[in-house]
Amino acid sequence: MSIMSRVCPVCQKRSRMFIGLNKLRGKYNPSTKRRRKPNLQWAQIPIEEKRIAFKKFLGKRVKICAKCIKTLAKIK
Repeated sequence: MSIMSRVCPVCQKRSRMFIGLNKLRGKYNPSTKRRRKPNLQWAQIPIEEKRIAFKKFLGKRVKICAKCIKTLAKIK
């Protein structure tokens, strides 16, 4: 999987590093670093969509994040 396939083309959401901290006997110990990836899924953008962010993808099937799919479901 290439780097560009992990980026939402609509909102530019991409993977990021997450550093967890564990509290042990009053002190915080840094634990392992984890990479959080966006929840990308295939979706069909309807032709009648009026939002500016989706304009260049009208009528196409693209891999977008779950938040953008929820935005598509809203009635404007």
